[in-house]
Amino acid sequence: MRLRGAAAAAALGIALTGCGVQPTGVIGAGEPATGLTRGMRLYYASAGGLRAVPLIDKKVDDLNGVLKLLGGTPPPTGQGDGLTSLVHLGGYSATGSGTRVTVRLEGLYGESGRDQATGQLVCTLARAQSVLEPEVRTDDVEVTLRPTEGEALGPYRCAEFLNG
Repeated sequence: MRLRGAAAAAALGIALTGCGVQPTGVIGAGEPATGLTRGMRLYYASAGGLRAVPLIDKKVDDLNGVLKLLGGTPPPTGQGDGLTSLVHLGGYSATGSGTRVTVRLEGLYGESGRDQATGQLVCTLARAQSVLEPEVRTDDVEVTLRPTEGEALGPYRCAEFLNG
């Protein structure tokens, strides 16, 4: 019985030291990641939901410029992935201050407010607002759509439109 116990203890000791990995202490690496990443991104629709595409080759100075880009075709990096823009706006004017963004739309807004086109608008504008005002977190931005005909929609946050 003693022999079995000693053999088991020796085997356990060999197993614990045999991997060659030496123990280390805690390594400080700063604060954990939170929220959405920084940098301008446009959100496009796909069969799997909204997908963010980094805006690398263009500088954006205001929210209206972001909407103009979003209304066009996705950049080449997203076209092969089946991404598309469902945003089709007539006249618009977007303004932002702090965590609030308002988009004034000419006429009636043709979407339900709980669809990918609205998600594209909300997520793209939330990201843009946080890039234009770096002290604002993307997840805190609320976007309201105000068509000249019909009810206002929102405020919405990007997280309402992201899968997962």
